[in-house]
Amino acid sequence: MEQPLAGLKVVDLTWHVAGPHATKLLADYGAEVLKVERPETGDPARRYGPFPGDIPHRERSGMFLHLNTNKRGITLNLKTAAGRAIVRELAKSADVLVESFSPGVAARFGFDYESLCRLNPRLIVCSVSNYGQTGPYRDYKATEMTMYAHAGLVHSLGVPEREPLRSVDHLPEYQAGGTAAAAIVGAAIHQRWSGEGQFVDVSLFEVGSGSSDRRITRTLGYEYTGESIPRSPAGSMPGGAALPCSDGYVLFTVSPPSRWIRLFEMIGAPQLASTGTSALPGLATEEELSALLYPWCLERTKQQVMERAQAHGVPATAINSPSDILRDPYLRERGYFVEADHAEAGRLAYAGRALFIDGEAWEMRRAAPLLGEHNEEVLCGGLGFSAAEAGLLRAEGVI
Repeated sequence: MEQPLAGLKVVDLTWHVAGPHATKLLADYGAEVLKVERPETGDPARRYGPFPGDIPHRERSGMFLHLNTNKRGITLNLKTAAGRAIVRELAKSADVLVESFSPGVAARFGFDYESLCRLNPRLIVCSVSNYGQTGPYRDYKATEMTMYAHAGLVHSLGVPEREPLRSVDHLPEYQAGGTAAAAIVGAAIHQRWSGEGQFVDVSLFEVGSGSSDRRITRTLGYEYTGESIPRSPAGSMPGGAALPCSDGYVLFTVSPPSRWIRLFEMIGAPQLASTGTSALPGLATEEELSALLYPWCLERTKQQVMERAQAHGVPATAINSPSDILRDPYLRERGYFVEADHAEAGRLAYAGRALFIDGEAWEMRRAAPLLGEHNEEVLCGGLGFSAAEAGLLRAEGVI
């Protein structure tokens, strides 16, 4: 089956996480993505761990390898006129150009939408930045940590009587990358119908502020009630408790009350289950319920607890570690992980698709490119440079 984005040509001028995640999603579903990096150093994400054997190496960054599957890669020094001219040549035959420069840099390079659409009126240009291309925060600096705080999620994390806590690394950037990819696909549909290009402006701050990951829920709650939802303490029995098993932990969520009947039947306490749902609120205190559940769970593995709970209609799941995820039989059976060989990092398993289309999943066409791996292929094969001209560009520090 031909992949849904086959034939879509993308020039990728992004780095770090958000932009590369957007173009990875496009590449994984068939787009021809050409990643442009700095000569010698490449994308700063090449310095992000983890590394095989915990030995830093620009060709073995787990973050970079994950974010750049199915892309080709070249190097260009965009501070040189020759490097910028090559990007403009690539843009002439591309469908999409994605950049993640600070606002204003693309215009100085001549890569802004107005300049590029004069070369290619059907080109889609997507800019991914911290605060978008306009507005009072446009030029603010940010990291994933400060962005999470500014967008509102940090306010909801932690126990009520203490200061807020930070959240997961890079999550705002991944969310923005997914949003950018979806917007590009929408613009590509419009492009195929009309032959027109469009400009897509993606702001990490706006994506974060409107995320369904607690932020929009809490914002709407305040808008409608005038009150902030307080930070919640750790999960309690039985509404969201993590309980120890023989090999780890499981998480229970037993609400509404009708599920208590199933829980009591599951742990072999029919004397509680037989009294009926109307009396449930007074059947057991949290301490009494813990006294029943803790030993029951400790006698079983987390997989056994999860399977027993699911058989009784009780929402409970194993709390999986990364190694558990890699071995998970469900993910293995559905082919979620795909192995690929990389010239420097070796053979590794890569996280795959999150959906099927007509029963088919994404295809691993190639692992992430080595720095400048496709310079000659693109310059000499695609743009018509001679080998001598490519050699001169290398000598001059352009590639």
